[in-house]
Amino acid sequence: MTALAPLTGYQLALLARSQRWLAPVLLYAAFVAVGVQGGQPVLDSLGYGAAALLPVAAWLTRLCVTGEPPAARHCAAAAASPARTHLAALLTAFGCAAALGALATAFVVLVSRWADTDGQVRINPLSAAGAGLLAVLTCALLGTAVGALGSRPVLHGTGWSIALTAIGSLLALVTAGSPARLAVNALVDGSHSGAVVLSPVPFAVAVLLTGAVGAAVCALSSRRD
Repeated sequence: MTALAPLTGYQLALLARSQRWLAPVLLYAAFVAVGVQGGQPVLDSLGYGAAALLPVAAWLTRLCVTGEPPAARHCAAAAASPARTHLAALLTAFGCAAALGALATAFVVLVSRWADTDGQVRINPLSAAGAGLLAVLTCALLGTAVGALGSRPVLHGTGWSIALTAIGSLLALVTAGSPARLAVNALVDGSHSGAVVLSPVPFAVAVLLTGAVGAAVCALSSRRD
């Protein structure tokens, strides 16, 4: 992990200087600003914010993986191996998405109504924030996995890559049994029942799935690069 720190910093600097992050970040900010209104039930709003983060995480992953010029990518791969360079890009994307989701969670908790859907049961804001962060991390992980599968070295064509990333993001949100859907539904169901439910199982499954995808694409990057 120590060896990855300079590579991750390098990838983060590339993303920041490119300003390509502005589009997904501003889009997510607009989604949250429009979809989360003051006085709405906190758990419902947290579910909305977490679900909207998944395609943004996939978008950020594409930007991190494809943002480096080929010559610079080959130099970094020669110095640190293609697999480590690719892993650093994936970690950078996930970290940015998770940080963005954490900020949105704090905003939602501050402006929302700390009650269930009917306004009859008080919801503890700290418990709600914990459940929201867990859902955010789950969606950020799955979004990173989707973005990794929709980018190089798996796909190189821009058109197919963008199309499959968008479709994959949608499927990750609506498919029965998807960790992202389970995490978001846990928040919505908690809002209806008036009880905050921490759901570590979807998060654990998301960690395993994203880890497997990351290992596969990093191994593939070593072969193709």
